[in-house]
Amino acid sequence: MDLPRGIIDRFGRPMAALSDLTKDQRLTLQGGDLGYYVASNGSGKVVTLSAAMTISAVWACIARSAQAMASLPLDLYRKTASGRQAQSGALADLISLSPNEDQTPVEFWEGMFSWMLATGNAYAEIFWINGRAASLTPIPSTHVTPIRNKVTNQLSYEVLELGSSRRRIVQRQDMFHLRGWGFGGDEGLSPIRWGTQSLGAAMAADEASAKMFGSGMQASGVLKTNQRIMPEQRPQLQAMMSEYAGSTKAGKLMILEAGMEFEQLTLNPDDAQMLETRRFSIEEVCRWFGTPPIVIGHSAEGQTMWGTGVEQIFLSWMQLGINPVLKKVEQRIRKQLIPIRDQRDLYAEFNREAMLQMDSKAKAEFLRAMTTNGIMTRDEARDKLNLERRGGVADELMVQTAMSPIDLLNERI
Repeated sequence: MDLPRGIIDRFGRPMAALSDLTKDQRLTLQGGDLGYYVASNGSGKVVTLSAAMTISAVWACIARSAQAMASLPLDLYRKTASGRQAQSGALADLISLSPNEDQTPVEFWEGMFSWMLATGNAYAEIFWINGRAASLTPIPSTHVTPIRNKVTNQLSYEVLELGSSRRRIVQRQDMFHLRGWGFGGDEGLSPIRWGTQSLGAAMAADEASAKMFGSGMQASGVLKTNQRIMPEQRPQLQAMMSEYAGSTKAGKLMILEAGMEFEQLTLNPDDAQMLETRRFSIEEVCRWFGTPPIVIGHSAEGQTMWGTGVEQIFLSWMQLGINPVLKKVEQRIRKQLIPIRDQRDLYAEFNREAMLQMDSKAKAEFLRAMTTNGIMTRDEARDKLNLERRGGVADELMVQTAMSPIDLLNERI
């Protein structure tokens, strides 16, 4: 959103200069060259963020995880004596309706999750109006460096302006900083920076296989004969063999003469080992990003893409991979965007149940268990399915009884 002039933020600073700065940041928000850091490795390949993104497994791990988390509904709630109540207002609109002038919530959170997964950190500058967060403007993680004052131990952020060499300082209270996994420092750890050996090996394997298939001789078979073939006969022989090439010619009877024999070639051990190396590289990349290979369309040897085992893998990924990241975001919103006086009762939460929307069986079983055990009313269950409420008995908690006197079957218990 455009910030009106003449308004000061909660720290008494004029907002006009901040508004101009926000526009400049937005207009060039392309991320530039992602190659911010370089680490050496045994493969000899230069591993940068840009280079790592050329590996299909890295791209898929980041994209699948970020898209899955960003698509979950995010709402603001307040604790009440009877449970909780969904909230509306400026903060709820900021996190779930319009984070800034340009992006939708899904686009904003998708970018934040992507930066966090790739570099271990995600940043968005907060702009305040009358003490309330009014805009979250994402900044590429490769252009932000956390710094601490050696005297006061105060945390601030040095931001490299996109497209220039100018640097500016953003105070801690003005930077929405998501930290990935780490040891409790000011920055999360980047899987690309620490996984350079694995990623470098994957890049080298991709390059080697591309060269092998691009410039190597990959014939499907050979013709053998004990007679000499004259130069003028070779084009005729090639034309004759082309009649049997292609899937449409499969099963066609081949007629050979002059003592010729056709021998089909198989994949040699070196090429087979190359393919096995590429398979291992995919699994190694998934290990660094905490994403099950099945999520990015890669199944281990002997494993299918369907079945109850795969379902359990997805559930494990939700619990161990997705949930911790969502929890980090929820707590950062609570700590930094919600006033201190409201932090005990006001909180943001992703609707993790939305993960079950694609599994109708799991969704039905969940709602059945919740309604028959008196935890959720039938109207609340209909809310989960975006169906109109029925009211009356449907809005009351009910339980299922197993044994009851016959004269009480028509009475409400």
